[in-house]
Amino acid sequence: MTATLHPAVERAGLLIDLQRYDEARELLARRLAEDPEDVRAWVKLAQSHLGDEKDGAKALEATERALTLNPEDIGALVMHAHALRGAGRFLDTEDVLRQVIRLAPDHWHGYALLANWLWRIRGIRSGQANGGQVRREDHDAALREAGELVQEAIRLGPEEVYAYEVAWLIADMAGNRTVADQMDEAILRLDPQHEQALARRTKKAATAPGVKAAEAATLYADALASAPDSEPMRHGLDEASYRLLRGVRWLALLCLALAAVGIDLFATEGEAQRELPLPVGQRLWDLVPMAVVWVLGALLRYRRLRAGIRVNLRSLVRRRLWPRVVSGQAAWAVLCALSITQIPWTERTVPQVLFWAGLAPSVATMWFDRKKTG
Repeated sequence: MTATLHPAVERAGLLIDLQRYDEARELLARRLAEDPEDVRAWVKLAQSHLGDEKDGAKALEATERALTLNPEDIGALVMHAHALRGAGRFLDTEDVLRQVIRLAPDHWHGYALLANWLWRIRGIRSGQANGGQVRREDHDAALREAGELVQEAIRLGPEEVYAYEVAWLIADMAGNRTVADQMDEAILRLDPQHEQALARRTKKAATAPGVKAAEAATLYADALASAPDSEPMRHGLDEASYRLLRGVRWLALLCLALAAVGIDLFATEGEAQRELPLPVGQRLWDLVPMAVVWVLGALLRYRRLRAGIRVNLRSLVRRRLWPRVVSGQAAWAVLCALSITQIPWTERTVPQVLFWAGLAPSVATMWFDRKKTG
């Protein structure tokens, strides 16, 4: 029986880490032909079958061979539990993991893995015993025991990210947001680029009351710099960018209101109205407040945004329907405002039509397009 890790098995492990499972299996097959009693080779073979093939039966066969050679090998027992789950025998994993804890009471991983699976196993058993309905007391009891197990895992492995990931999951299942947030902070202390924890912390900060769209977009952009492949944070950046575009629409509607004021479009009866057509100087002057609105409200804010946010704004308009709709509504409202102020109208009927035409599309969708980033 092989006591140390053979170089071929070590290379197979590296190939598995690189997801080159076929090559790993070929290497392990040659190794096992040389020494069929190499426990580590059987364990790695099982891991390779659970990789790309998701073949629990083959993995189970490999771990059973390993356990025949050494029934108390911790690595083989842990892989055996994974193989049982892959083979559809999830309920059988509890006894295996409790054996792992019995044989290695000072090692954190067995506690963490059992904590991660225990509430699921008990949920299945409760459902089977109660006609498909999981009893609340069974669920709560499983979470309590899982919580105790994961606390022991953290005590034994205070620098192990997986233990804190399981602790976060249990706290989340129990609805304990305070503990869940503490676990996220612990995870990020150990792994500042942890994708899920970073996404959760960023979302919490970006969706806090009073956080403006530009601030939210900056938070997501900063987080994406650490985890550029995070889909939740990309979605969050899209949502924040969409909020920025919706803010631009308000600027356009403000220009429309300024245009109406500039031409005395809705003067009440008895009030003196400007004679039409307005002089050229007055029409040009009406452009000034609109320009101020766009310079202060959009251009300067846009220039202060991070380059990544500016790129995402342009990308969002190309990729998604509703950002294009909102941008189009803003452009249409500005066009109507310019038509109202810059064409030398002799009466107010057509400008009134233009005003309502510029206002209606935005008002018609404003109440339900808040969440439509798609």
